[in-house]
Amino acid sequence: MAVVVAPRSADWIEQAVVSGGGRIVGPAEASAVVWTAPSQPDELAIVLDSVPGIEWVQLPWAGVDPYVDLMRTRRDLAWTSAKGVYAEPVAEHGLALLLAGFRNLGPYSRASTWSPPAGRNLLNARVTILGGGGIARSLVRLLIPFRVEVTVVRRSTEGLGLDDAAAGFPDWGAGGGSLRVLGGDRLAEALDGADALVLALPLLPETRRLIGQAELARLAPGAWLVNLARGEHVDTDALLAALDLGILGGAALDVTDPEPLPDGHPLWHRDNVIITPHTANTPEMARPLLSERISTNVAAYAAGRPFTGIVDPDLGY
Repeated sequence: MAVVVAPRSADWIEQAVVSGGGRIVGPAEASAVVWTAPSQPDELAIVLDSVPGIEWVQLPWAGVDPYVDLMRTRRDLAWTSAKGVYAEPVAEHGLALLLAGFRNLGPYSRASTWSPPAGRNLLNARVTILGGGGIARSLVRLLIPFRVEVTVVRRSTEGLGLDDAAAGFPDWGAGGGSLRVLGGDRLAEALDGADALVLALPLLPETRRLIGQAELARLAPGAWLVNLARGEHVDTDALLAALDLGILGGAALDVTDPEPLPDGHPLWHRDNVIITPHTANTPEMARPLLSERISTNVAAYAAGRPFTGIVDPDLGY
């Protein structure tokens, strides 16, 4: 099959295409596009309009919000993304941020003198996760040894497929941990009394500013907010107010609104805020994972098999 890699290519991407049985060609000959820009939908639209033979587009990231409008106008194409590909590294980062917040590592790491003890256990805490995709599944699995009470809020209330993972921890589900899955209409219930709120959901029109003053106020006193998704899920002004009023114990943010977070922004100057610069999944982590997804889907397309990571334009993920 003939594949064009655009707007920028790299040896490892081309090797992934060839490994899957594809052939690198120019746009005019291509029947598939491996698109490498996270947020250039106008440029992709030009390519698609100029090459009538395109049947399938592979996007580079799990979050496809910049491309949703284009996908909805080009429903004749098969669209796939990297959803699920980066779940493990992002979930690992989420666990690190949770532990860092609960254990007061932010202030300790900035201190220049011996300071009083502070911190709390993640063990037996109540953790709410918004989003029910690969990141949530991976994070719940990582949380099992801590015997937490996990509530996952997702569009579908079907199980997360964690029976095998939980089987190795006999305390899980026997008075030492639990998992419940709620629909989005029960968000308030899921937030009530949570010790930690982790965001791992796609950015959609209805999820922008999903977390504001009222939602933060429902969390347990001293709760931590961890954002692994998109900065726009959170009302930044409401977050700052909750921190100022002591409603939150703190926030650990891999994403912010605005992003990049400008120098001098108030979030930089709080001891109880931990910021990582959108590095839950670094390029070094991403390349082998995305390479495998590209190869898998090229091989699937060549053989007429179903793709992995199909995007539903109506759902937006």
